[in-house]
Formats: sequence, C-alpha cells, structure tokens
Amino acid sequence: MSSRPHRLRRRRRTRIIATVGPACANAEMLGRLFHAGADVFRLNFSHGTHEDHAKSFALIRALEEQAGRPIGILADVQGPKLRVGRFAGGRVHLQTGQAFTLDLNPTPGNARRVNLPHTEIMQAAGIGTTLLLDDGKLRLRVVRNRGDRLECEVVTGGPLSDRKGVNVPDIVLPIPALTQKDHADLTFALDQGCDFVGLSFVQRAEDVAQAREIAAGRAWIMTKLEKPQALDNLDAILALSDAVMVARGDLGVELPPEEVPLAQKRIVRAARALGRPVVVATQMLESMITAPAPTRAEASDVATAVFDGADAVMLSAETAAGQYPYEAVNMMDRIIARTEADAGWRETIDATRPPPGHSSADAIAAAAAQVAGSIGAPVIVAFTESGSTALRVARTRPAAPVAAITPTIATARRLAVVWGVHAVISTGAHSVTEAVSRALRTAVSDGFAEVGQEVVVVAGLPFGQTGSTNMLRVAAVR
Repeated sequence: MSSRPHRLRRRRRTRIIATVGPACANAEMLGRLFHAGADVFRLNFSHGTHEDHAKSFALIRALEEQAGRPIGILADVQGPKLRVGRFAGGRVHLQTGQAFTLDLNPTPGNARRVNLPHTEIMQAAGIGTTLLLDDGKLRLRVVRNRGDRLECEVVTGGPLSDRKGVNVPDIVLPIPALTQKDHADLTFALDQGCDFVGLSFVQRAEDVAQAREIAAGRAWIMTKLEKPQALDNLDAILALSDAVMVARGDLGVELPPEEVPLAQKRIVRAARALGRPVVVATQMLESMITAPAPTRAEASDVATAVFDGADAVMLSAETAAGQYPYEAVNMMDRIIARTEADAGWRETIDATRPPPGHSSADAIAAAAAQVAGSIGAPVIVAFTESGSTALRVARTRPAAPVAAITPTIATARRLAVVWGVHAVISTGAHSVTEAVSRALRTAVSDGFAEVGQEVVVVAGLPFGQTGSTNMLRVAAVR
C-alpha cells in the first residue's frame, strides 16, 4: 500500500461495515461506499462463488492502495444452516393444530411429512422441544421422538416451501460451527488475506477455539452471537474471540422479540468490559433496500447502538442487494456523526466506561485517556505492533481520537473496526525520543494537531515487544 500521508480520516468514532454483493461489487460503487463512510467490507460466503469473492478482494485492495488508507475485509462463513427437504409440489400449507412429521426419508414431502436430513436434531430433541421453520414463521412442538422421525404438533401454521431453514432454540446441538463448506471457504478467505473471520451459529467456546486453530493468527475471529445457547456461554466465548457481532437476524428468530434489545445491550456491555470490538448488525436500515431514506425507528436503532458504545454498525442487504447502497452508507454516516455530536452521547459514554483492568498496561491506557481529557489533547498516539495497545486505549472510549501507529498492514486493517482508532502504517521506533518525534509528525500530517497543542503518546518498552504498554508521554507540537 502507498506510503504517502494518511490524510483521509473519519471524524466519527463508531465504524461502519458494508456488505458486498451484486449492488456494489464493482470498483466505482465500492469507492463511493468507502468515501461515504465504509471502514470494513463484508464478504458473505453464504452467497457467491470463490471466483466472485476473489474479484471483490482484488477490488477492495486496489481501492485501499488508491485511497492510501487501510481497509478491513470480513469473510463471513455460512455455518451449519439447518433446512428441511423438498416437497412434491414445491410447497404446502400447515394448519395450526395438525400433526406433522420430520423424518430421515429423502422422498419429497407433503402436508403430513417432510425430510429433515439432520440426525443431530433427531438425537437431541425430546418431548416438548420447539422447532422453528422459515425464520420462525412456523412453530412445531415435538410430541414423540421415534429415533428416525419426530412426530410434531403444528403450534403456528402457515405456508412452507422447499429447503426452508430450521431453528432449534431449546437445545445445544452436537454440531460444529464449521461445516465442510466453511472449511473450504475459510481456507480460501485466509489465503486471500481476509482480516476477520465471521463465525456463524456459535454455541460453545469450543466452536471459537476450532476456528482460532485454523486461522492460526492470520485473521481475527469475529464471533457472531445469534444462538440463545451462546448467551449462556457468553463469558467463555468472549474470552476466546477477537471481536463479536450481535447478529440480530437469527438471534431474533430464536429469542422472543422483547428479549433481543436486552441481549444486544448485554453483549455490547460485556464486550466493552473485555475490550473486544463489538458490532451491531442486521436490519439496521432495512427499509433502504427499496427506499432512499430510512424509517425514523431505524435511525433511532442506529443511534441506540452508538449510545451503547458499539465499535461498529453493519449494513447487510442494504448495500449488498439494495437499490440505494451509497445512500445507505451515507445515511448511516450522518446518523452516527449527528449522534456523536450530541452532549448527551458523551455523557452516556463516560457513564458506561468500564473500570480499568488490573494490569499495568490497562492502567497506562486509562491514564492516557484521563490525561488527554484533562489537558484537552486533540489526539492520543498509540504505538502498537499487534493492536493490543490501541485496543486498550479504545476500550476507555477517550474524548480524543486514537492514532495507532503500526509497522504492520495486517494490524492496521484489523483496527479499521475499532472505535475511534485511525491506523497509520509506519516503521517502528527505536527510542522514546524517536517515538515522540514520530507521534508529533503523525498528529500534524494526519490533521489531528497544530503547533502549540499537546499530544499524549502511549507505547511499550522495549519497542517491538507485543503487549508491553508501559510508557506515557505528553509532548507539544512545535
């Protein structure tokens, strides 16, 4: 990537993830989305071929070179999507109160039965287990498990067609979070140089551990929280994740609607406490798939995530398949900027700041935020190899933006999802004097500070040693 000064920077703290799809998978539109505010691009491996995604990788990296700014790429793998089989007539209508059987017979189904090619569900389901079909539109209750078939009562009826999804909110299924397809997609995405892996339908910490082993440090694992069982294991899952996503689509299928906002707040709060970047996703500006402006409720939804202190908010079909991808990113950028300009937002962020951790590195990061606030510093410059120093400072949600100086392009790209961080690629410093000098030059060249202003500098000694944040300096621009 170009080594020219990184002058393009966001004035807002909360980041934007935009999903790539047919509506924007070309150089012109991707450029427009980036300049409108997209910080990270998501490639959804539930759709498209490897050839399609390879083209998107190439377009995004070319845009990155042209813009002179690091851009993150999130490879979102599909996960174990459970589906019913096919029907003889393509679709049936289930009546509330009728009997309906799910079995292992591959013969096309009818209004009395259909294939469910998932022995794991057969083995785990018991009397009273709830099965949700077609994103929760239909609800079945198991009345008898025959081993090779589940005899159910239709609690909520409606039309059901071929290959509709099945959700089982009551039980932990003995299935891995990565399918054979996911393994192939993950290998491809890592070889292409993705920065984040979106891990779908996680139930247990072991699911995250498996993905971490495959990634081997080549990308951050962004765990998608969309199963009630994941909430039961939230602390253990967060401990192994590099970042998390509140995936409200499937979460809203398996949880009652009134529980989803509370789950979102709980996840954001827990992630912030651990310093894990947290993304709020799904249906944020849903109406903009077909309309040039959002509903007022959607604007409020985005603002709520910003008030909660989420690191990023995400657009899905709005940019991937919608009629107004540019307008959606532009609108999200405007909502975030306006929310963050409100005095009440700053008060809320300060009031919900988690206490510092018990390590010296956490204490230094907290002190940097406090000192910057006290002296009105326009920026905190953090030297970081792996990103951990920048993450620690961002965890405090300081009033000043964070300029993260890193010698590693991979680190810079990963920091594109982190609240308030502006990553700059530069060779590492070898002394405190050199670090301070470089910090001041960066603060000026990237438009953060002017002559006479004081800048807070955070780093680790000895330089180049990961996770050793232990130095804080205040220096004036001269």
